[in-house]
Amino acid sequence: MVWSHKKPLPDPAVYRPGVGMMVLNQAGSVLVAQRLDSPQNAAWQMPQGGIDAGETPRQAAHRELAEEIGVAPHLVQILAESPDWDYYDLPPDLAQKLWDGNYIGQRQKWFCLRFLGQDSDINLDQPHPEFSAWQWVDRQKLPDLIVPFKRDLYQSLVTRFANL
Repeated sequence: MVWSHKKPLPDPAVYRPGVGMMVLNQAGSVLVAQRLDSPQNAAWQMPQGGIDAGETPRQAAHRELAEEIGVAPHLVQILAESPDWDYYDLPPDLAQKLWDGNYIGQRQKWFCLRFLGQDSDINLDQPHPEFSAWQWVDRQKLPDLIVPFKRDLYQSLVTRFANL
């Protein structure tokens, strides 16, 4: 669920802090990757991950891009950062399995970044791989590719970063 300023914010302690990255190529398409841990690799998403202790959201965004898709910080330019945290709830059965059941969802700072490299700079073969494939897609298609519990969040990101 995406929280608006009109609703009271949920308790941040029950949401895992994280970052998400909308990576745009020169044509304005968005990088999405296919998750290894979903049935038949059916789930696609933009890169995202947790914020480590002592790390800023920007530092976490750069670290996660390197860990998930092999993209070094010099290969991206940050165009925008969400001013507020975005929240989403996990389905209850998934919340019990992830992060030792300590969180009911995630709160994320989102970044829109311009990819400055070549497609060959994207490398999913990482020490702890999360994805099996990647592709550039039209940003309007993002909500259709994502798991249902993140769909509202992705729609809000398409709107928020539409001018970039």
